Amino acid sequence: MKNLGQMMRQAQEMQAKMAELQEQLAATEITGVAGGGMVQVTSNGKGEMRAVKIDPALVDPNEVAVLEDLIVAAANDARAKAEAASAEHMRELTGGLSLPPGFKLPF
Repeated sequence: MKNLGQMMRQAQEMQAKMAELQEQLAATEITGVAGGGMVQVTSNGKGEMRAVKIDPALVDPNEVAVLEDLIVAAANDARAKAEAASAEHMRELTGGLSLPPGFKLPF
């Protein structure tokens, strides 16, 4: 039973670290760019969009489709960066613990 108690304690510590990690990710800002930096999307580590910046030179009523594509590209870039940062933090937290494919933490 001593091992069970130790495992439970470790699980509680891991849960506390996970909560702390989620708070850190929510406070982390990541900026994705497109169009050579003319469109920037800033999101937090959870992937929630916080801001969009568009170079005024891109604002042309005849080029709306290009601007829309650049916003999507910048948002996707920010999301990919947030996922990479989250995965790195999780690797640090779990000590390199291998998880089955498709299994993500936090649940």
